[in-house]
Amino acid sequence: MSSLDEALDRLPKAELHCHVEGTMRPGTVVELARKNEVRLPVSDPTELYRYTSLDSFLRVFWLVQSCLRDRADWARLAYESILDAAAHGVIYRETFFTPARHLAAGARLGEIVAGLEEGIAAAERETGSRAMLIAGIDKAYGGEAGRQLVEELVELKRSGRAERVIGVGMDSTERGNHPRGFVEAYRLAAGFGLRRTGHQGETAEASWVGDAVELLGLERIDHGIRVTDDPALMARLAERGIPFTVCPLSNVRIAGAVERLEDHPFPEMRDAGLHVTINTDDPAMIDDDLGREYAACARAFGYGFDTMAEIAGAAFRAAWLDEGDRRDLLARLNAEARVLSAGIAT
Repeated sequence: MSSLDEALDRLPKAELHCHVEGTMRPGTVVELARKNEVRLPVSDPTELYRYTSLDSFLRVFWLVQSCLRDRADWARLAYESILDAAAHGVIYRETFFTPARHLAAGARLGEIVAGLEEGIAAAERETGSRAMLIAGIDKAYGGEAGRQLVEELVELKRSGRAERVIGVGMDSTERGNHPRGFVEAYRLAAGFGLRRTGHQGETAEASWVGDAVELLGLERIDHGIRVTDDPALMARLAERGIPFTVCPLSNVRIAGAVERLEDHPFPEMRDAGLHVTINTDDPAMIDDDLGREYAACARAFGYGFDTMAEIAGAAFRAAWLDEGDRRDLLARLNAEARVLSAGIAT
């Protein structure tokens, strides 16, 4: 017999909203900082991980990012990231990487992608988990930098050097960065057949969520919790079936967008018919993993195991998988969920 928390930890899960840089182990931060001569203001990186707003978090995130310098660093990060996720039931992940600051400093996108793909491949062989990549546009760098990133990514893919990169997203600060500034980047991505998502509506107003869908052709929304401020918009997006990759604990611990997990709008979004999924965002930087995220949400929202298994299924259905792979992963989820459900102590 097992507890609900243990069963949710073991439940096969997909994660669609996780930044690979935000999965860096504290020990790896220290070692890469030492290797690459990055000065950390504290000896224990976990002392950095206290945030009062999204922008205060981003300053720490950028410091952690700066510890990555060469292909081997990115490979190590990706390898450890997949290993750590697989230990808590993640069997499929679509993970963001955001290279703008590295590219501005002279790094080559091809080397970053090669390192990530190398690390993922090694972790897949060891764990049986799978992972793909989403190139994140850093909104703080503006639309032109975003267009250049997509243009370079397209060239890499044409040369067969970025096979795991299946889509583009956009992240970083929402302040002063309306979706209209990124139309050209997303138009280029769509023209090449890349999938499209974007961070929107975590702290910015609900109307920007609708604008992002219409102007950028987004197929998913990352965060999107402010959509509950506009019931009409919420109803339209529910009817269109656009998935939301929600990160409840992150919304509390990073952005301060919600004061307590019990007050999170996830249940309201789900009850309104939105296609919602649960994700960690930056697990190492908020002392989280997807098993704990599921358990915390189950307690806060009053959900039992069967409801959480349904939410896990929603993530596989929202993933950018071919239909055969989706059926196989859903079949695995359903089979293992039945066994886990029967073994939960009551």
